[in-house]
Amino acid sequence: MGLQNTKPPAVKQTNIVMLGLDFAGKSTLLYKFRYKDVFLTIPTIGFNVDMIEIGKDFTLTFWDVGGQEKMRQVWSNFLEDTDGLLYVVDSSDKRRLEESRKEFELILKNESIKNVPVVVLANKQDLPGALNAEDITRRLKMKKYCSDRTWYVQPCCAITGEGLAEALQRVATFAKQYSRSKE
Repeated sequence: MGLQNTKPPAVKQTNIVMLGLDFAGKSTLLYKFRYKDVFLTIPTIGFNVDMIEIGKDFTLTFWDVGGQEKMRQVWSNFLEDTDGLLYVVDSSDKRRLEESRKEFELILKNESIKNVPVVVLANKQDLPGALNAEDITRRLKMKKYCSDRTWYVQPCCAITGEGLAEALQRVATFAKQYSRSKE
């Protein structure tokens, strides 16, 4: 009687870095991805790490890094060995969009994430005057800065959860494709 090898398939784990200005909604989004609840978050000093299982054999590890100005200097340290960038924008804060775009541009110029796929979350769609995905795409100059990689802009709202399932699905798909391309 032969013994069957019942070892489960290895779980594939990918790293996703979550960046964006302070108050863009990164930590709230991460909680919402994970618990479907809304938590009151405080500004992240340092970073949060959370693992989310997608299916049986695929795990996304999210690195949610604080967005205050002094934290942005260390963003580049988190870009090594990443399989996806999740960049969060407060769609209703037109005043800070330019600042957000400049930071985004700096990240994309980093050699460590040369072809890494990008999903931009156009968060806070529930607020009056929030810019839609097309506006955010244009304001962040996505076509110019992301011509060398796969990218997508997903409108969402961390509070209601709208657009989050799609965002997670998109991140997972991109990360899977990208990690395969590295093998």
